[in-house]
Amino acid sequence: MRITEIAVYQVDLPLKEGRYAWSGGKSVSVFDATVVGVVADAGLTGWGEVCPLGPVYLPAYAAGVRAGIAEIAPAVLGRDPTQLVPLNQAMDRALKGHPYVKSAIDMACWDLLGKVSGTPVSTLLGGCADDLGRRLYRAISQDTADAMARRVSEYRAAGYRRFQLKVGGEPAEDVERIHTVRALLEPGDVLVADANTGWLTDAALRVVRGIRDLDVYVEQPCATYEECLTVRRATDHPFVLDETMDSIAQVARGWHDRAMDAINVKISKFGGLTRAREVRDLCVQLGVPMTIEDSWGGDIITAAIAHLANSTPDEFVFSCTDFNDYVTVSTAEGAPGRDAGRLQVAARPGLGVEPRMDVLGEPAFVVG
Repeated sequence: MRITEIAVYQVDLPLKEGRYAWSGGKSVSVFDATVVGVVADAGLTGWGEVCPLGPVYLPAYAAGVRAGIAEIAPAVLGRDPTQLVPLNQAMDRALKGHPYVKSAIDMACWDLLGKVSGTPVSTLLGGCADDLGRRLYRAISQDTADAMARRVSEYRAAGYRRFQLKVGGEPAEDVERIHTVRALLEPGDVLVADANTGWLTDAALRVVRGIRDLDVYVEQPCATYEECLTVRRATDHPFVLDETMDSIAQVARGWHDRAMDAINVKISKFGGLTRAREVRDLCVQLGVPMTIEDSWGGDIITAAIAHLANSTPDEFVFSCTDFNDYVTVSTAEGAPGRDAGRLQVAARPGLGVEPRMDVLGEPAFVVG
C-alpha cells in the first residue's frame, strides 16, 4: 500500500456555550479545525484531525497546521501508511519539531491500518480488556463562581462526575470559584482546578493555601516545570501536569522528581497516536494515571481519543474528553457516544468514523 494523495480540509467548529474562556483572559468562540484525508492506492482513505486551542495556548495554531502539512506532504507521498514508525521518522526529517502538524497525518494512517486489516484502532493500540467505556470529564469555562457552579450542576445532571474548573485568575476569585463548586459536588465526584499555566508561583501558593481543606486536584498552576514543582512541594493536593509534559523525557523527569500524580496526554502535543501510545505505555509502566485527550476537535479527534483511552487499562485513565459534545457541527458519521459519564468506542475497523463530505466541503488544498 502506498500513499497517493493528501487532501486537507478546513472546518469551523462553533461552541455550544458560545465561548470558552481560560486563564489570562484568553477565549475562543469558534475553533478552526483541520481534517486530513490520506488516500492510498488500495482504494481506501484514512481520516485524521487536529484542532489547536487558538494560537495562544500551546505553541500551535490552526493556519500553521495547514502550512506545515503542505511542507511535509511530499515526504509522505509514496510511503506505506501502515509502516507508522518509518512514516513518523520521514515527517520528522522533513520538518523539525511542530508535532501538532504531524498529528492528523499519523492519525489518518492509523485509520488506514485499521481499515486494511479490518481491525479497530483500539485493538491495534493494545486492545480493550472490557467494554466499560472510560470516565469523561467536563471542562468548565472560566466565569463567576456562581455561573461556573450552575454549569457544573447542569453537566452533573447529564451524567458527568469529573469536572475541570478553569481558574488561573486573581487568587481570591479562584479560591471562591473552587469553594463554590466543591460545595455542590457529592461523594465520588472529582474536581480539578486547572490554571492552564495562569498563576505565578506566589499566586499559586496563595490559592493552594486557600483550598487546603478541600478535596480537589491542582492542575498545571504555572508556566514552567520548575515553578510547578515549587507549588507541588508546598501542598498535599494531588497534582496534575499538562502543558509542560510534552515528551517522553519530560514525563520521565516528572516521575523521577515526583512532580505529579497524573498527567494529561494530548494526542497532537506528541505528534499523533504513534507517539501518544508510547507515552501512554510508559505511564502505565510507571503507575501514572492519565487524562487522554487533545487540544480540541470534533468527531474524528473524539474517535481517536476514544480508541486510545479504551485501549488503556481503566485504572490508568483518570479521565478523557468528548470534544464533539462541546461543538455545534458534526463532521463525521459514527462518532463515539457517551453513556453514564463514560466514553464508548466503536468496534468498527479503523477509527470507525466517516466524514460528512457535505460539511467538509471542498478541500483547502490537495497534494499528490
